[in-house]
Amino acid sequence: MADLSTFPITNKWPAKNPDIIQLYSLPTPNGVKISIALEELGLPYETHRVDFGANEQKSPEFESLNPNGRIPALIDPNGPDGKPIGLFESGAILYYLAEKTGKLIPGDAAGRYETLCWVMFQMGGVGPMFGQFGHFYKYAAEKVANNSYPMERYRDEAKRLLGVMEGRLKNRQWIMGDTYTIADIALFPWVRGVDVFYGGRDVIGFDDFPAVMDWLERCLARPASSRGIDVPAKE
Repeated sequence: MADLSTFPITNKWPAKNPDIIQLYSLPTPNGVKISIALEELGLPYETHRVDFGANEQKSPEFESLNPNGRIPALIDPNGPDGKPIGLFESGAILYYLAEKTGKLIPGDAAGRYETLCWVMFQMGGVGPMFGQFGHFYKYAAEKVANNSYPMERYRDEAKRLLGVMEGRLKNRQWIMGDTYTIADIALFPWVRGVDVFYGGRDVIGFDDFPAVMDWLERCLARPASSRGIDVPAKE
C-alpha cells in the first residue's frame, strides 16, 4: 500500500485507497478537465470535494499541495520512478496524465507541441477571459451597473477567442484534427461554462460559432464526459 503520509493534505482528506490517484477538486470548468481525462484514460481515482463555501482551498492542508490555493490538485501514488507525486494547475496535470499513459496526445513530437500550444491557449486566454466575463456579467453585475466597460471588454475578448476556435475547428472534428486530445478536454468545459455557469450563451453569441457548437456537442456526447462532468458529486 502506498504511503501518502508525506502529503499533509491527506490529513484533512484521508485516502480510502492510497494506491490510486487522489483528486482534490470541484465540478468547475477547471476541475472537470481532470475527472474527464481520468475517465477517458480509464485510470482509477478517488475524489475529494474541496468546499469553497468553507474556504477549504485556502486551508494549510490544501495549500501544502497547491500553494496557489486553487483546484484541481492531485496526488499520483505511482509517479515517476514509482514514487508518489503531487501536482497542481489543470493544464500541467492534463499533460502529465497524457505523458504517463501515452494517450490523449499525438505520438510525434511536432503533434505533441502543437497540442500543448492549444492547452496553453486555454490556460492563458480562454479560461481567464471567460472567467472574467462571467464575473462581471453575472456575479458582479450590480457593482458595475453604471459602468458597462468591464463586461463589454471581456465579452468582446471571449468572442474573439471563440473566433479563433471557430477558425481552427472548421472542417475538423477535434482541435487536433481526427484525434481527440487533452486540447479538447482543456477547452470544452470552459465553452460549456459560459452557458451553464454564467448564462451568457446569447450575450456571447454562440450561434455565431457553428463549428465550435458542433464540436462542443461532440465533446459532451463522449461517455467519459458524461461520467466526469459532475465530479466530485455533492455529498
